[in-house]
Order: sequence, then structure tokens, then C-alpha cells
Amino acid sequence: MSVIVTDSGFAAEDWSTDFIALGEVPAEHAGALAVDVPSDGDVAQLKDRVAEIDMIRVDFPSFSDGRGFTLAGQLRRMGFQGRLRARGHVIADQYAMARRMGFDEVEISDELAARQPEDQWKFRANWNEFHHQARLRG
Repeated sequence: MSVIVTDSGFAAEDWSTDFIALGEVPAEHAGALAVDVPSDGDVAQLKDRVAEIDMIRVDFPSFSDGRGFTLAGQLRRMGFQGRLRARGHVIADQYAMARRMGFDEVEISDELAARQPEDQWKFRANWNEFHHQARLRG
């Protein structure tokens, strides 16, 4: 099972469509389209398709692997307007960065949610102000 983290806190999964691997997206697709992107994926192959995609889920294999943040920025700069989700080993301390880079939500395991409860994530939900420059300004 997994927990979805948003600015409001923990939520249950509400996405019911299957995800398609990045390299297996069909030329034509009926219904909602959701794509799984590995941390080493080349999102440039989605450049001409971003308007067709409803959700993209980017994998974080380790909390120390920041490639997913770069991918999120690339997707948003390419014009992706859909739902963007980080999945895997994202920790509460990284939530503000995930939001600033364009992620709408984070999918974490039940085990991580138990180790880092909802209040730790909600503490960082005001991601527009939670950064070192705001703290230095006072």
C-alpha cells in the first residue's frame, strides 16, 4: 500500500487508471493516460505528447537521488499541465523542494509514513515560504 502526500496532509490513493512505462506509451490511447518515468528516464520523448497525458509519476529510488527533481522541472518547462507525482524514497525534508520543482503530490510507502508522520509533511506544506531565504529575511 501507499500514502499520497499533498499540502493538506496524508490521503488515500484516488487514481484508478494503470500507469504505462515511459518507453511503452502507445501512439493512440483512449481514456486517461498515466505514465511512469524512471529516475534515469528521458522525458524528452514525451515532448509532443504532454497535452495528452493526465498524470506522470516519477520514481525516486533513493532519497539521495535528486534526478527526479530535474525531471519534474523539465516536464513543467515542456508544458506539462497534468498531475505530477513523485513516488518512492522522498522524505519529508524534501517535500518543499518537490513542490517547488513542480510536483503536485508525493507517493510514499506505509512504512515511511509511519516513520515520518503526517505532521512532519504538513510542516513543510507552506513550501512557498519554507526556504532559507525566507528564514534569513526574518
